[in-house]
Amino acid sequence: MLPELLRRLTVLFDGQVNHERWTAILVDDGSRDDSVAQIEAKCASDRRFRLIELSRNFGFQAALLAGLEQAKASGFDAVVTLDADLQDPPELIPQLVQSWQQEGSNVVLARRRSRRDRGVRALCFKLFHAVFGRVVDIKVDQNTGTFGLLDRKALSAFSRLPESHRFFPGLRAWLGFKRSEVFYDRQERAAGVPTQSFIKLLRYGFDAVFSFSRLPLRLVLVAGAVMAGASFIIGAAFALRRLLGFEIAPTGFTTLATVILLLGGIQLMGLGIIGEYLGRTYT
Repeated sequence: MLPELLRRLTVLFDGQVNHERWTAILVDDGSRDDSVAQIEAKCASDRRFRLIELSRNFGFQAALLAGLEQAKASGFDAVVTLDADLQDPPELIPQLVQSWQQEGSNVVLARRRSRRDRGVRALCFKLFHAVFGRVVDIKVDQNTGTFGLLDRKALSAFSRLPESHRFFPGLRAWLGFKRSEVFYDRQERAAGVPTQSFIKLLRYGFDAVFSFSRLPLRLVLVAGAVMAGASFIIGAAFALRRLLGFEIAPTGFTTLATVILLLGGIQLMGLGIIGEYLGRTYT
């Protein structure tokens, strides 16, 4: 897959005006095969290719950030983010650049008309996007991923964000700026299997939700209020049963159950209120 990526990028660069100004920054996220050697050989023969080798596997978002920081330090006019699995075609890059130049946008989104993922993985992605779009506090562009273009202004703003757990599509949407779109059909993975395990994808999903939604905090507050309210209702019901002579619970059980529910509800409400303040601090 890597040789094919390098070949297609080379063909793409050679076909552009001022092709010597195009640069590919390839980030190796702690691979265990000969990827580094292949990229080093390409860099030695073609100065338009650069390698960033991370000391170990830090994850997709960290690798993406490393590439963006290098692009910013190099002073490029614009940067296109692209996965190496060739599901997002490199041949679409000139269209992204053309849209950026003609429309004067700061961000160009590569929006999928369709995607060819299959099985459980595809189902998980559909469920995530369906849920994520309803619980977040910002409008995140649907059917988009990391593939897209940032100009120098947008890249500079992105690099100043303080988040340590980054969800790139969400942060890109949060930044705003003038944007345009290019539509395409996402292909199947060219070769190999995804290196992201289900646990990593789940963690990525949690990062996305917790970074852009206060709904989990509010659910705690609501749960506390429900428990506190239920304690009053249950306590009143048990008291009424005793007064009417229908009490069947052991002595003291009613009081204990009511107090436990009430205290649990108050604690959850307190956590929810604290969470609201924390959420307003970081959003």
